[in-house]
Amino acid sequence: MRKSDRLFQLTNILRRNQPITAKQLAERLTVSERTIYRYVDDLSLAGIPIYGEPGVGYRLSEGFELPPLQLSSGELEALIVGVSLTASLTGEKFAASAHSLLSKIEAALPNESQMIAHEDRVIRVLANHRQSEVYLVWGKVHAAIASGCWLRITYKSLSEAVTERTVFPLGLFYWGGKWTLGCWCELRGDYRDLRVDRITKIELGKQAGILPEDVSLSAYIACRSSSID
Repeated sequence: MRKSDRLFQLTNILRRNQPITAKQLAERLTVSERTIYRYVDDLSLAGIPIYGEPGVGYRLSEGFELPPLQLSSGELEALIVGVSLTASLTGEKFAASAHSLLSKIEAALPNESQMIAHEDRVIRVLANHRQSEVYLVWGKVHAAIASGCWLRITYKSLSEAVTERTVFPLGLFYWGGKWTLGCWCELRGDYRDLRVDRITKIELGKQAGILPEDVSLSAYIACRSSSID
């Protein structure tokens, strides 16, 4: 990573975590404390109002703001592609949020940093997803995860067997073609992976109720990681 990028990252960390010690900054940036001291001197010389308090840590002067966002052409293209993929592969509300984010970033860019014109973009994401099974279901699953609700679903397996399940959704995972829902199955009393495009009916169930204390997204991920190993 370039030094200028490190300094920008350091400034952002300071904005979000005040006060913060040189040791903590060194751990966050994976550099030595001596390097942090040099970076702080560089920021001070550049006019960044940073000051340290012995035994407490570094702070930025109240009201300090970074200059307008400056992105390279490659970063802009990556941003546009990422937003387009998000809009195409998720649900209606999340897609709207993605487009809104892009508009806000575009408005915050200085005049000399222009967004790549649509007709000049060499990477395109087709917008033919609105009628897909995932588009219609994804938002409901995401909302259930956010609100901590159980889901009652009708699920069609790859063998075309249809079952009804009550599950507690934990996370959505994209596998380069298909979304899966990591969840806790009430009937099986175990973690399950369900393909979102195989969910044929979905409705919110009861609020988060009786769950084993050790059931969580991190525990689910650890369980799946150990099975792969």
